[in-house]
Amino acid sequence: MKISPYGSWKSPISSKLVTTSGVGLVEVKVDINKEHDVYWTEIRFEEKGRYVVCSANKQTGKIQEWTPSGFNARTTVHEYGGGDFFVYDGAVYFSNFEDQALYVQRSPSAKPEPVTDTSRKWRYADGVFCPQTGCIYCVREDHEVVERGEAKECVNTLVAINPQTKEQTLLAFGADFYSHPRVSPDGKQLCWFQWNHPNMPWDSTEVWVADLDETGDHTVLKTHKKVAGSQESAIEPGWTADNKLLYVSDRSEWWNLYLVVSDDHHVNLVPVPTEIAGPQWTFGKTAYVADPAGSSKILLAQNYELGLLDMETKEYTRLETGFRYNKCLALTTTGDAYFIGSSETSFPCVTRFNIHTKELNIIKESVKNPVEKGYISMPSYVEWQTTEGDKSHGIFYPPQNKDFQAPEGTLPPLLVRAHGGPTGHYFANIDLKLQYFTSRGFAVLLVNYRGSTGLGRTYRHRLRNMWGVFDVDDCCTGVDHLVKQGKVDPHKVCIDGGSAGGYTTLACLTFRDTFKAGASHYGIGDLEALVADTHKFESRYMDTLLCPVSEDGGKVLRERSPIHYTERLSCPIALFQGDEDK
Repeated sequence: MKISPYGSWKSPISSKLVTTSGVGLVEVKVDINKEHDVYWTEIRFEEKGRYVVCSANKQTGKIQEWTPSGFNARTTVHEYGGGDFFVYDGAVYFSNFEDQALYVQRSPSAKPEPVTDTSRKWRYADGVFCPQTGCIYCVREDHEVVERGEAKECVNTLVAINPQTKEQTLLAFGADFYSHPRVSPDGKQLCWFQWNHPNMPWDSTEVWVADLDETGDHTVLKTHKKVAGSQESAIEPGWTADNKLLYVSDRSEWWNLYLVVSDDHHVNLVPVPTEIAGPQWTFGKTAYVADPAGSSKILLAQNYELGLLDMETKEYTRLETGFRYNKCLALTTTGDAYFIGSSETSFPCVTRFNIHTKELNIIKESVKNPVEKGYISMPSYVEWQTTEGDKSHGIFYPPQNKDFQAPEGTLPPLLVRAHGGPTGHYFANIDLKLQYFTSRGFAVLLVNYRGSTGLGRTYRHRLRNMWGVFDVDDCCTGVDHLVKQGKVDPHKVCIDGGSAGGYTTLACLTFRDTFKAGASHYGIGDLEALVADTHKFESRYMDTLLCPVSEDGGKVLRERSPIHYTERLSCPIALFQGDEDK
């Protein structure tokens, strides 16, 4: 082992390896008619981030690509998308990035056919197919009303689409946002959740249910009924096999799973201080799946650890999959659970785990692990005292390289990372972008500052009116904590972050003197410009993070915008900026 200063170690984790290895994995679906097939989306980084739907057959193990060249299975509803595709009876339905129209593909070799008018400025997301009505139910986002001058922002609704005639029926409208339309197994009811400005989906939402009335080729809603919500984040409604309604709510302080027994009796099925869901930045979330075979079991990921809940006994059993983080859940009638699993040492992979036999199979790896374990730093969770008598949280990675050690008596440089959102969260699953630094002799601290998710509603709401203050405090006090513990060199501390994390980075470098260097990736320097020019989904986000402009929020925006205080910058900073942050 060589003796060399921290930060100078040679590493096999190159910048090329970080930026080109593997694919991204998002969304996993099963076909209720052909359960031997599982579907997922791959983000092809070497194809400029093109989204490609793939499938695998359980019996043959064969993997097939569906999305042909020239197509990109990615929606831009809410700009951030998600819920890009769904499957039914061996056919894949997907939104195409270029024209945002909805297409159907009957086989991997078939040419995609439009289900909606490709000339309309309508976008679609989060669709499902109902065999009883023969209709597609999805979110539609209308941008034509803005072009015609009829509205200042796009209009979001729920629609039913007849794939044979391409006729669309407006189902729910009037709210600013809609998400997660799901049809009951008997085809008689539709559930969804909705919310209005200035709320975000993690602030205040409502779960609704409507009876479906089939009339010829149309499907219309006979009744609308609010089931839950208002002063809570009620999200991801769904159904059991016997048509009972489920949903996730943070009314208990944590995003727990609820069963609707009657209008005035909703049961918290897992009343524990941990969460099964995350912030709804994108569509297509699947925090839980009721057993389609009709048992009382529900597959869910409590704090991202896979488990089975029995609705009758309320007994929760953790499933030992070997993965710490499990998301994008799907379940078949034969007990095959599909999900994207990852851990501190395992890259994300599409996985099959049978809940009865406990047999596990890796279907698709995002990365063929190119790095020996001797170069991988293992994380530890840390918490520290921060301002206002609060505690903050983070994940600490020490330097690690099997070929090097630092001279005795020296301390490593520290890279602090601020996540985006800011309503987001860092996880401890393996990340080559992070290991790039630790394998070279840097320590890394991922800060889940106040306002982060995964730690309850109160912690999430601590950033209200305090963005640019508490997140900055927590990054700086996190450094102080590690310095006091003798883990890092206080004279070699830097910070980086992207988007909202880029703003926190700029604010730290401008308003504090804790850091000696920093890098902002498409960060926000001018909050007034952000408020003046952003998309509908985030257009009122600043009302809660900072202050409504009508209540002298303009003053707050100026005071917390680093661009107005560049004279305070006294250290090197790298700025990476693109055209759009979507």
